[in-house]
Amino acid sequence: MLLNRRRGAVPHAPAAQDSANNVRSQPAGSRLGALAQGAAALLWIAQAALLAKAVGRLADGAGLDAVILPALSFLLLGLARASLDAWGARRVFAAARSWLSGLRAGAADALARRSPLDRTRPASGQAASILAEQAEAVLPWLLRYQGARWRVMLVPPVIALAVAYLSWLAALILVLAAPLIPLFMAVIGWRAKAASEAQLQLAGGMNGFLLDRLRGLSTLRALGAVDATARRLHDTAQALRQGTMRVLRIAFLSSTALELFSALAVALVAVYVGFHLLGQIDGGSWGVRLSLEQGMFILMLAPAFFEPLRDLAAAWHDKAAGAAALDALHKLQAPAPILPGALHDAHDATASSIAAPGLAISGLRFAHPGEAPLFDGFTLDIAPGEHVALVGASGSGKTTLLSLVAGLAQAQGGSIRIGGVMLDDGSAAGLRTRMAWVGQKPHVFAGTVRGNVALGRAGVTPLAVTAAVRRAGLADVEHAAPYEALGEGGTGLSGGELVRLALARAAVAPHASLLLADEPTAHLDRDTAAGVVDALFELARGRTLVVATHDLALAARIGRIVHVGRLGEHAMQEQAA
Repeated sequence: MLLNRRRGAVPHAPAAQDSANNVRSQPAGSRLGALAQGAAALLWIAQAALLAKAVGRLADGAGLDAVILPALSFLLLGLARASLDAWGARRVFAAARSWLSGLRAGAADALARRSPLDRTRPASGQAASILAEQAEAVLPWLLRYQGARWRVMLVPPVIALAVAYLSWLAALILVLAAPLIPLFMAVIGWRAKAASEAQLQLAGGMNGFLLDRLRGLSTLRALGAVDATARRLHDTAQALRQGTMRVLRIAFLSSTALELFSALAVALVAVYVGFHLLGQIDGGSWGVRLSLEQGMFILMLAPAFFEPLRDLAAAWHDKAAGAAALDALHKLQAPAPILPGALHDAHDATASSIAAPGLAISGLRFAHPGEAPLFDGFTLDIAPGEHVALVGASGSGKTTLLSLVAGLAQAQGGSIRIGGVMLDDGSAAGLRTRMAWVGQKPHVFAGTVRGNVALGRAGVTPLAVTAAVRRAGLADVEHAAPYEALGEGGTGLSGGELVRLALARAAVAPHASLLLADEPTAHLDRDTAAGVVDALFELARGRTLVVATHDLALAARIGRIVHVGRLGEHAMQEQAA
């Protein structure tokens, strides 16, 4: 795999870099839409006044002509209310979708910048679940809960003032009932947030487990572990089902609390207005008796007082799920080891050079977090165009050393120079354009052979792909022709053909003058390995080659053998082939 990934290949949005800091804030563009929806809700006060006036006139014996103007005004206000609410909803949706896209881009960007040697990287299935599935829970939180929250802050106080202008007692009933609703909802909401977080963790864990097991399905079949895997997947699915039901039960509980208190408050207001109009209660109206028109106005505003709270309760579980999803997105952007050069474009002047570079490693130090150092003072010099084999026991650090040379991890000390250029954060992206990586497990994407060789790189023509396939020894493989389709993970290619495909990826870029190969003959039979080695040496002509291998036959053919061992055993020994 060619190590010349450009910065532009990482998904990016203008809001991506700031999304980690703003992950818990509401998108500013949606506030105007939410205010518009709140203003639309306030228009009901004018509509209720017109409707009450029309009823009052009819009760006083007026004819149909007396209610035509209020009816037309009511209709116009209804159209204005619907239009304003629709405009606000579109505004909120556009802002929320754009903000969520920025969050996703920021999370994907942070994942792409993390070093492949970072052992704290989330499982691919879990990360995919968060980005594709769980992130969608942010939208209802923004569209329903945030809008309802704005209306709760705006509509009930205005309605309470309008009611208090006519009856302080009716307004007092509404105001006393209102705090009980958010109080009980807050108590319930703490539990809802915890249940939502647990449910999202179960969903992410199940997705990661399923993806990992699907990747290793052939191994599970060979070991007879399919039934055990199915049982574990069933148990995980049952746990997810139970977690989902817990979230739903809490959501229904919050709605029940709202309906109870709002129904009691509206009933008390209705009882007061009814007895007041009948003359059984004289107080509560600033010393004057309410008219039928005024009583109707109060009765129509009482349910509207609780409508924003009802919307808030209906969206309360959206808040819990949205907050949990935001926390999950935020964790994907947590501080972690960054791929050297990830913040810089690959426009270094060294990229234009095609001469085989030398490699000078001096005083290298590297250790995985919480472990003993793999290298401490490691030194190695490789001449331009030289071929070197790194040999050592499993876990001795061969692959890690290649990764450090490729700039896929940051060393804690020492220096690495490639072609005389110091490998650091500023030069890593440019130096990687001069490298090609041949891994022992090259990833193949679903698509054509041509697409898997070119990998979308600019300037790679179909003729170049055909020549690279031929140089890699795939020209005689019928199902590896450039136009042939491959399945995800390389379905249709053998192990040796997969390695040859990786060689073709390197061969398609002649400026890749430093070849790094990690166990190119691992898991191959003798004849297949010999063919891969021949293709590797053909590709390495005129280039610097560094191979990490357990294959002593391959190491013997290379010419220079460097024994790499863990610190405390032996840092490095050299042997002529």
